[in-house]
Amino acid sequence: MLLSDFDFVLPEELIAQEPLADRSASRMLVLNRTNGAFSDTEFRHFPQHLRAGDVLVLNNSRVFPARLFGQRGGSRAQPVSARNPAARNFLKGRVEVLLTRQLGGGEWEALARPGRKLGIGEKLTFADDSGEPLLEAEIVGRGEYGERKLRFEQASDFFARLDRVGHIPLPPYIERADRPSDRERYQTVFARSTGSAAAPTAGLHFTPAILDEIHERGVDVVEVTLHVGLGTFQPLREQQVEANQLHLESYEIAPQAADTINAALAAGRRIVAVGTTVVRTLEHAAHAGGGTLKPGPGETEIFIYPGFDFRIVGALLTNFHLPRSSLLMLVSAFAGRSAVLRAYEHSVKEKYRFFSYGDCMFVE
Repeated sequence: MLLSDFDFVLPEELIAQEPLADRSASRMLVLNRTNGAFSDTEFRHFPQHLRAGDVLVLNNSRVFPARLFGQRGGSRAQPVSARNPAARNFLKGRVEVLLTRQLGGGEWEALARPGRKLGIGEKLTFADDSGEPLLEAEIVGRGEYGERKLRFEQASDFFARLDRVGHIPLPPYIERADRPSDRERYQTVFARSTGSAAAPTAGLHFTPAILDEIHERGVDVVEVTLHVGLGTFQPLREQQVEANQLHLESYEIAPQAADTINAALAAGRRIVAVGTTVVRTLEHAAHAGGGTLKPGPGETEIFIYPGFDFRIVGALLTNFHLPRSSLLMLVSAFAGRSAVLRAYEHSVKEKYRFFSYGDCMFVE
């Protein structure tokens, strides 16, 4: 298979730049993966597509302010305006860093700009709006595709400092600076476990009222955690799909969640995954466990594309994804490439809103 097999034409004006005021007001395309038929509805009707006895699985990872703007060197930093992040990259000595995965011991995997100028041993300083330097890091490693490994000076209040200097890492196709409101809106209402560099966006449509209705319908709701990093959103580089490899991402499955899902599978009940991150978590753990979902922490670099043997997931709620992306390939593996591309063509024609702050699709 080639990356071009997963291409589609998307008018730029369909890329959602702002979230809807009402999370549940998103449109929803329902795709039947047995016969390829699809229909248009709204997410507020999502509970009606669930059955008593289903298990709905959510990713409770919370996005942290992972985007940092600072300067090279260890001297006192100058304050950087938050109004125009893109302009900051062109100022002398300024750097932009996206923290993607915590490695332990104060070390983080990260993307950095200007990448070519940032070598191992370089010191970076990050200040708040007043210019007070709150975080300092040293570049201690470099990855195959230009990723950096940063080691921060140990601070017991690291995340509190990060909260003061960091920005919510809106995707690059949202062509505006982050705003204070994004700190709440670019989170799911069930976000608890801090660690993601991007939101598990299929969960953004849920409201407390929708979750209450789901419970009332006799659906079990459980949570797992996968911290979204490079494995989810890094572009694929090899033209042959099978030649690509994803980055590691950390996950955790609580014993109670594993027990609920395993019991449902044994009884022939459906597991409904909210988002591709949940699919990757469950299917990795099941394949590692020989078909039984094993609880506990772990790391996954699972790459799901057509031909994959699904052992857990029976239905999927997901947003619309970028052309040639690993996420589009995962959905195509679950529902069939031709059916998914036809559904996407329909969604473009009907002017659905795409990507993180956009509409969604339920594959049943």
